[in-house]
Amino acid sequence: MFNNNNKTILVTGCAGFIGSNFVPYFLEKYPNYNLVNLDLLTYAGDLENLKECEANPRYKFIKGDICNRELVEFIFNEYDIKGVIHFAAESHVDNSIKNPGVFVQTNVNGTFTLIDVAYKYWMEKPFTYKSEYQDCRFHHISTDEVYGTLTLDPNDLFTEKTPYAPNSPYSASKASSDMIIRAYNETYGLNTVITNCSNNYGPKQHDEKLIPTIIRNALKQNPIPIYGDGKNIRDWLYVLDHCKGIDLVYHTGKNGETYNIGGRNERTNLQIVDTITTILDKEVPQSNFSYKSLITFVEDRAGHDRRYAIDASKLENELGWKADENFDSGIVKTIEWYLNKYGINK
Repeated sequence: MFNNNNKTILVTGCAGFIGSNFVPYFLEKYPNYNLVNLDLLTYAGDLENLKECEANPRYKFIKGDICNRELVEFIFNEYDIKGVIHFAAESHVDNSIKNPGVFVQTNVNGTFTLIDVAYKYWMEKPFTYKSEYQDCRFHHISTDEVYGTLTLDPNDLFTEKTPYAPNSPYSASKASSDMIIRAYNETYGLNTVITNCSNNYGPKQHDEKLIPTIIRNALKQNPIPIYGDGKNIRDWLYVLDHCKGIDLVYHTGKNGETYNIGGRNERTNLQIVDTITTILDKEVPQSNFSYKSLITFVEDRAGHDRRYAIDASKLENELGWKADENFDSGIVKTIEWYLNKYGINK
């Protein structure tokens, strides 16, 4: 069991990409916290991602489903949970198009289960916390995809006041989960915060995502698939900058507020693949060959949003957050990590 003088926080889905970067960062920064990580280890979760935390006496992994109310109640009671940071989500748009039901189950029902258990464990009744749980907070991690798509005007950015207009089953399920969090704040007075982030990249990302797919296929000299005309624009955020933003909002964000976390690094998919192949041509050169020759255009994804970009001014101005990496510095660190993972010597 944990040291009882420490505060224990439940984190969900932390064998996945963002959570597995967050846990080692958080454990190192806050020696007075214990973390319980509840993760079902679906295809996107991998305990290898958390190897460096296994022996930490302030960390515990529990394999299980956030939809399993009995299990969630057991964890709250057994570990006296005093905060929740909720990462767990089905998150791949292509998969949501093929199998939307799983996304509704995990993202909507799972979020409801977690927040309802937290409410009943921490509070006597609406707007009245039990005396020993006064500071308990529920932090919900969401996405910029809930806002829909933007015009190509560079001044058109997602803010916290942008109306929700989700276009895929994935983003619709995340929008629904955000609304559940809002309802528990408004109806029951539960202390909640929501963060909506732009596209993350960095170490430990699942192979299916865009940047790992480009790197992996390039190194194998397989075709690098790019949807449609490759001109879809995303705002890229280095994962550790996202973790620092989550930390800041969890500790200092205002109750009931939403904060957008974005990297101010807009790139088309073509620019991304061009940057990565340029770096690989330099770092892992092949004679008489450029990785750029592998770029292949494939049929566009259904309902493919044209552009996402976040205005992170609220987080920067109110809480003092600032991204440490720009895309050019972050992508070099990311490629280095993947070259190590694949055992490629430069």
